[in-house]
Amino acid sequence: MSLLTAARDLVGEMTATPTGQSSVSVYETGRLVSLSPWLTLHAERIRYLLDAEHPRGGWGGPGGYGLVPTLSATEGLLAALRRGDLAGSPAQFRGAVAAVDRGLSVLGERLAAVPASALPDMPAIDLIVPALVEALTVHLDAVRDDPPPGLERWRQVAPRLSLPPGMTPTRLARVRAALASGHPLPDKLMHALEVTGPAARRAAGVVPVGPGTVGASPAATAAWLGVPDATTSTARAYLERVVRQHGGPVPCTSPISVFERSWVLSTLSRAGVPVTVPPSVLASLLDTLGPAGTATAPGLPVDADTTSVTLYALARAGHPVDPSSLWSFDTGEHFCTWPKEDGASITTNAHVLDAFGWHWRHTGERSRQLASVVRRLTTWLTDRQAPEGSWSSDRWHASPFYATSCAVLALHGYGVGAAVDPAVRRAVQWVLAGQHPDGSWGRWGGTAEETAYALQVLLAAGQPASDRCAEAIGRGWRWLATMAGSDGEPALWHDKDLYRPSLIVRAAVLGVTWWGRRCAGPEPVEAGPSSRSAMIRIA
Repeated sequence: MSLLTAARDLVGEMTATPTGQSSVSVYETGRLVSLSPWLTLHAERIRYLLDAEHPRGGWGGPGGYGLVPTLSATEGLLAALRRGDLAGSPAQFRGAVAAVDRGLSVLGERLAAVPASALPDMPAIDLIVPALVEALTVHLDAVRDDPPPGLERWRQVAPRLSLPPGMTPTRLARVRAALASGHPLPDKLMHALEVTGPAARRAAGVVPVGPGTVGASPAATAAWLGVPDATTSTARAYLERVVRQHGGPVPCTSPISVFERSWVLSTLSRAGVPVTVPPSVLASLLDTLGPAGTATAPGLPVDADTTSVTLYALARAGHPVDPSSLWSFDTGEHFCTWPKEDGASITTNAHVLDAFGWHWRHTGERSRQLASVVRRLTTWLTDRQAPEGSWSSDRWHASPFYATSCAVLALHGYGVGAAVDPAVRRAVQWVLAGQHPDGSWGRWGGTAEETAYALQVLLAAGQPASDRCAEAIGRGWRWLATMAGSDGEPALWHDKDLYRPSLIVRAAVLGVTWWGRRCAGPEPVEAGPSSRSAMIRIA
């Protein structure tokens, strides 16, 4: 299959799946097992949790990334065992007992050993961990009196589960108290409404939106819904659609269409891939943009990250929209993902620089305000580069290659000032030093996604003429070709659990392969990546 055919197929698949495509989540699926045993495909969700367990116990990614999914899967399976959900399936019952036993052992070690400061910056982790530790403690107190067969040893096992050192339940208690007293919660907390426990059920002021979702989350929607009745038909229909779409287990966020479409289109366009985009896709992005920007999904707050990438994708496709909606996220120093954000995101600010930078360079509105913000964002990003050349951490992705790629693409494309070229050169050296012997790149091992980001840095930096860069690009491109899109599909993106937005990852790999053929492949490309004109055509 040619690259252009693959790109057209990707856009066609994206157009035909309006809810977007994302990997399923152990955390979110565990919450549905616990909260909604009445929901279609309950047995399939239990089977998924059992199949997803690691051989030595536990679930999820490496290091601290495994804590939240292990808590959720263990609590969900233990809830199912205590309810008697598996009474008719002896094999599943035995599997669930063994998985819970291993999960509790793993949690006893991890909770005591990993301080809160060492946990990854995942959404609502400081609420989710206390909520699940509390739920498991309730189960264990009950198990002491009436343990399911096979879990008798947990009658006396000590110590009980504790919170990670440095983590407290204080914020969770405040959120629960606010909800119980009828106070409205910030929109961003709706995505994790399940942490509030019984107070979530038909909470005052919480109303499903869009396709029937609360916080764009199956778990949050299930927590609000409780046991469905005639007044909750839209929420139930939303959950039924999501579980059927994925065969039982569910992703952390659904739908993700705005996020998926804007990232895919901006990636392909920047790489110079000349695909045709249906007008309906562009219209859907234009329709989401309001005076305050756009959100990743219905039920989530508008955010600077999705807004800036949407603006950038539309601009490159020939439909520029005034980026003034981004000013509401300006802190005076950097741009927050949403107002009152804790911390700051490298990738959000890189994407804001893309949006403002494109508008400044291409619309003729070279105003002092735009020039000033481009300079300020350039300084903010370069000041946060690590000494070795990477941008090593970001709250939306587990890999430093993603953050580094976003920063380099924005700085090289739109940054101004003397600090830009040295920063890009340091990033190139860091990428070159991190290539694995087989030609790939990756934090925990070579992945197609991270290799694509590393190659983006080398190609965008204008370094292919360098022998060392050319050799690294060639090795990386050839490794991607041998993978043929099959790298085990690791999940690297941050939500309540790690996830993989499959079409966004495919676009990154396809785009950099198109871009890299100019340097490493035998076939000429039809358009070079250096072109600043929009390479996405409109049907």
